[in-house]
Amino acid sequence: MGKLRDSLDFRALRFAVAFPLLLAAAFVVCALMLRPELPDSLAVTWNADGGSSFAPFGAYVAGGASLMVLAGWLVFVQAVPISRPAIMRRLMMGLGLMVSLFITAVLAAGLVGQAGLADARSSHVDATVLALGAGAALSLGVVMVFAFKPDPRWTPEDDAALEAERIRREDPGLADDSLKLWVHARSSVFVMICVAAVFPAMLISVAVPWLGALVFGVAILGACFLFVRVKADRAGLEVFLAGVLRVLKVPAVDIAAATPAEVKAADFGGWGLRHHGGATAMLVSSGPAVVVRQLNGRRVALSAGSLASADRLAGLLNRVADRAHGQ
Repeated sequence: MGKLRDSLDFRALRFAVAFPLLLAAAFVVCALMLRPELPDSLAVTWNADGGSSFAPFGAYVAGGASLMVLAGWLVFVQAVPISRPAIMRRLMMGLGLMVSLFITAVLAAGLVGQAGLADARSSHVDATVLALGAGAALSLGVVMVFAFKPDPRWTPEDDAALEAERIRREDPGLADDSLKLWVHARSSVFVMICVAAVFPAMLISVAVPWLGALVFGVAILGACFLFVRVKADRAGLEVFLAGVLRVLKVPAVDIAAATPAEVKAADFGGWGLRHHGGATAMLVSSGPAVVVRQLNGRRVALSAGSLASADRLAGLLNRVADRAHGQ
């Protein structure tokens, strides 16, 4: 039991188990109160003309309640292990609440849309109940993300932070030889992507869903190429596309010099990851950048966001290169 308490957030676990059960019980009670006004067989799917597939009242209610409980448990349980990052646990609690309430709204809209009808074939989902329920599910889910406070426990991340602090105290200059920054294209570029691709994709999806999804996916992929994370420390330089995929790595021992510069993306082949004229570039726009000259004669150019960031990054790379070369 002690090991479980050290690995699970029992407060979150109690909520994760109890909330879907209470929600399902409330749904069953409300459905039973509405039963006299419902037809003998209830529609479970609909088309433009009305109900198309049907099930007995008991199957509709029992199946709906079971779906509520199982879906809620499946998402909520992701927030229970304390070994997971706090932000992930917050998101899973919010998403669990959202999913449970949205399923309830859909099932309730189906019941209300059939109330007072003798034949479910002429029924439709009640749009008002669905809209109100979906809106409440979304807003309450967001509130849960901010309101839920994971139990403070010692985690592997705390061990890593403690070790980093110990190293920093033993080597005060280490913090000065480490830099992380995010760089991205100008906001007008992302607005242009939305206008030229995302909005048309939404319109296309009404007629051809798969084509709309494809256009949307291509737009998101293109935006990712204009959003990078730069990491520089005593080991060298690393550049991550969209903050996740590493596309450039230059060890400190391979760096000859680094220089801040104002560059034109066209001189290096354009935006994004490019290999052009003996140089490798990861540029999200023209403007402030750092050009790294390697010992083998190749150059690496990367956007730095601002002139101040470019100066700081170039200075750091020159220091770590000198340190790696024993100077």
